[in-house]
Amino acid sequence: MSFDHADGEISAVYRQLATVPDLTGPTASTTFLAPGSITRRQFGLFRRDMQPHAGGPDAHIHRTFSESFYMLEGRVRFYDGRDWVEAKAGDFLYVPKSGIHAFKAESDEPSSMLILFAPGKARERFFREMEEIRISGRTMTQGQWTELYARNDQYMV
Repeated sequence: MSFDHADGEISAVYRQLATVPDLTGPTASTTFLAPGSITRRQFGLFRRDMQPHAGGPDAHIHRTFSESFYMLEGRVRFYDGRDWVEAKAGDFLYVPKSGIHAFKAESDEPSSMLILFAPGKARERFFREMEEIRISGRTMTQGQWTELYARNDQYMV
């Protein structure tokens, strides 16, 4: 079968799982499935695998991108700006720009979810920096945390 390419372009990106970078810590790992750098900054897609009681970020907003969460397995509590809800495999949460949200892996079982950012900001830098701070044991002032979050479009509420 042949195709007429007159109205299209050859621009697909294929990545084998073995070439996908990840970040592994003692309570969670993040696989950078499709960072903005390979999606023309249209979106970023990460997989977050968490151990039991791994916790998660407190309530915050992002001013320049939306964030979506799709549960693959286990249970995670999500804050939607009003209430905490317990999500399980197949559940989905969409958070538009400036939407208040948080999540916590607090159950006795491992959990896994996909996180989609749109547009595709360079969020992998933020995840790596947070893990480096945790590993080093470095303590930071409230001002340093505020600066780090602001640099990565994360504003605690």
